[in-house]
Amino acid sequence: MRDLVEAAMAARKKAHAPYSKFYVGAAMRDEKGRVHAGANMENAAYPQGWCAECSAIAHLIMAGSTRITEVAVMGNGEALCTPCGGCRQKIREFAGGDVKIHCCTESGRLLQTFTLEELLPASFGPEHLK
Repeated sequence: MRDLVEAAMAARKKAHAPYSKFYVGAAMRDEKGRVHAGANMENAAYPQGWCAECSAIAHLIMAGSTRITEVAVMGNGEALCTPCGGCRQKIREFAGGDVKIHCCTESGRLLQTFTLEELLPASFGPEHLK
């Protein structure tokens, strides 16, 4: 898990958050064991920004992967930062309910680990459309 946390920390340092000053980093492990990271990117037209988890998912998909097997996320300071509702659903597109999401402090200390099912109970996923 340490490699995920370090990748999320490095990504967080590259976040573009000039309006909220809330910097987020996320990292995801794929089905091949590779790590993909992302940072939040704000935009002056607020709805046009995107979350760190979205950036990490984009990197994962562009690398040819199709599954998320583990996630680490961190925001500012020592407060618990979990993926927002939209990102939980985006993670769900590529992960099962048992995938672990490690929520860390800005300094990389683990605060809490959740499963995706705990964060998004009774979720709707790709298998519902088959």
